[in-house]
Amino acid sequence: MPADLHESAVVADAHNDLLMAVVARPPARWASFFRERWLPQLRAGGVDLQVLPVFIDGQFRPEGALRETLRMIECAHVIAEGNPQDVRLCLDGAQIDAALAEGRIALVLALESMPGLDADIELLATVHRLGVRVASMAHWGRTPLADGSGEDATASRLTAAGVQAVAEMERLGILLDISHLGATGVEHVLELASRPVIATHSSARALRDHHRNLTDDQIRGVAATGGVVCVNFLPGFLSADPSGYTLARLAEHIEHVASVAGIDHVGLGPDFIHEVYADLTPPCCEDPAANAGFDVMATLPGLAGPSGLPLLTGELLARGLPEPDIRKILGGNLHRLLAAHLTVKKP
Repeated sequence: MPADLHESAVVADAHNDLLMAVVARPPARWASFFRERWLPQLRAGGVDLQVLPVFIDGQFRPEGALRETLRMIECAHVIAEGNPQDVRLCLDGAQIDAALAEGRIALVLALESMPGLDADIELLATVHRLGVRVASMAHWGRTPLADGSGEDATASRLTAAGVQAVAEMERLGILLDISHLGATGVEHVLELASRPVIATHSSARALRDHHRNLTDDQIRGVAATGGVVCVNFLPGFLSADPSGYTLARLAEHIEHVASVAGIDHVGLGPDFIHEVYADLTPPCCEDPAANAGFDVMATLPGLAGPSGLPLLTGELLARGLPEPDIRKILGGNLHRLLAAHLTVKKP
């Protein structure tokens, strides 16, 4: 029964940093490396829709950030062009729906923070032309647009450029991602937003008091915009105690978000980074650990990567969740949001 449900459901992952691992290979290997290393995992996990964040590691910031951003965007296009039977890089809702109907994995490009753009808001139109459809304004620290959650003590709202960025993203149809944004910045975004916003990979602060997680008020705020909170699978965001690094604890976070936001506003943002960090050399695999306050290489049993996603379906069924609700959680909600929001056209 879990396998049947998982196979028939739309499974959508709002955050997988696999581009970091692929782009580290020679460009001639990008398409084949994805096909050999990542496509089998996505297929095994039943993933139908994959958001691909462009994250710029510290070694490229600030001078090389824009160049690396463009390399990663190009890498996503090469992956799609080199694997046309299996994936499609989607620019709008119609293309997402077509990819799913054809049995291809719909890929959606995202920017995780924007170090290559900084305060040059006009470049949002450039990356939009290149296929970016989701973007956040900060990571752990301070940017020209906003402060990340690691700077919560500053109680900073968005900068003037950040306010302009919100308006420009809404104009272009780029979905605004609040994951990693500082608490006061989240409040500011929710005041400004006239279109849905998303949290691509954030868990519930009521269950794990970490600055990267969202409070119940923030969760309700995202839902009020029509957006979706996609729960992060990283064990350190689920529990302060390693004994809580369990599939059951992940399900508790999902259930909590659903109880606060409503079942139509919860999804999955696994943040499968174990293989990515293991695959790369420092400083990538050392930097995040210094900021997180826990072992970022820890994984939930069976959920080190996308191939384990059917385990979550089984857990949710075992907990008595109705099948229609499980379908929404697995990807129905994220699919609905992206399919509707990405039909927005540039004025």
